[in-house]
Amino acid sequence: MSAARPHIPVIGERSPRKARFPQDRKTQLRVWWREIDRVLLALVLLLMAIGSIAVAAASPASARRLSTSSVQLGDLYFWWAHVRWQLLGLATMLGVSFAPRELARRGAIVLGAAMLTCLVLLPLIGNEVNGAKRWIDMGIRFQPSEFFKPAYAVTLAWILSWRLRDPRLPVIQITAGLMALVVVLLMLQPNLGDAMLFVGCWLVMAMLAGLPMQKIGIVAGGGVGALALAYLFYDNARHRIDSFLGGGTAYDQVDLASRTLLGGGWTGTGIWLGRRKMQLPEAHTDYIFSVIGEEFGLLVCGVIVLLYLAIVGRVLVRMIEEENLFAVLAATGLATIFGGQAFINILVNLQLFPSKGMTLPLISYGGSSTIAVSTTVGLLLAMTRRNPFLTRDGVGITAARPRRKAKAS
Repeated sequence: MSAARPHIPVIGERSPRKARFPQDRKTQLRVWWREIDRVLLALVLLLMAIGSIAVAAASPASARRLSTSSVQLGDLYFWWAHVRWQLLGLATMLGVSFAPRELARRGAIVLGAAMLTCLVLLPLIGNEVNGAKRWIDMGIRFQPSEFFKPAYAVTLAWILSWRLRDPRLPVIQITAGLMALVVVLLMLQPNLGDAMLFVGCWLVMAMLAGLPMQKIGIVAGGGVGALALAYLFYDNARHRIDSFLGGGTAYDQVDLASRTLLGGGWTGTGIWLGRRKMQLPEAHTDYIFSVIGEEFGLLVCGVIVLLYLAIVGRVLVRMIEEENLFAVLAATGLATIFGGQAFINILVNLQLFPSKGMTLPLISYGGSSTIAVSTTVGLLLAMTRRNPFLTRDGVGITAARPRRKAKAS
């Protein structure tokens, strides 16, 4: 009787044991910790810690201005709320970062479809706040455009990556049409600031996908023309630009924010010792960078700018050796959304950009906006995950050989 042949596993064949017993959570956690970009994660956590301290400094100004300091939590009303939202945001960020790229892509596309539907319905079911319909209240009030930002970047990356299947597909035109639809919906709110951010994200990703320089010049010229038309026929744009050039309530707010930012000098007055912050509107959200400048100094403001640059730079460096076009485009788009919003907020506080009503990511107080930014960062962490045991050779990416222990002499 011949001996039974040993079973030789075929590549791609599932082990019966693995199919019956899925990986335990400890194994999944080890894999996640091995693949995650720990430097990027540390930079994000550092920004969140700075945000917690900054909101504590700004909370008295906003609590007294909005008449919430009389409640039990007193001047730290917004700080306690911010800590709760930060914990929920941290859980969201880590949960999203656990998702494999394929699952993250599908989830982002579903989220994008849901938020785009909300943007279409916003004129009918939205709540008007300060003359703009940007919010939907379904028991929990949220701003669809905030949650659409990360989904928009991932969806554009997915469409642009179709070019690998068929170079003849008009992916640039398809994404440009999506971008135009989103811009129109945002202008109806009105929300000029986010519209500009979405256009900038599309332009960066289209350039990375191979948009010729000649067409980039045409797009840039069209953008200038569109801005001129907006100034002539779009009241919100005209108001923002006129206020930036001088005059009006918005100009007075930005001017006060700039003077508050510079009022603390290089080292600041110290926490809770600032005085100009007490006059700032939205000190805990839109103008928190000015509060940081007054109480902690311009040196700390410089450190925060460097942290944002480090996060964006780290993502781009991480993508240099990435061969998955979708991952490269998605990570670049997400970094553009994240970094673009941060620097628009900072430039507004420096009186170098018209007031846009944008929060400072991971630092400003926020409810649903904190969850939206955390989702963006979670997708960034998911897209930049990499198996450290894969190395690049002359042909492609292969498994690295394990190091042999040196023999004792």
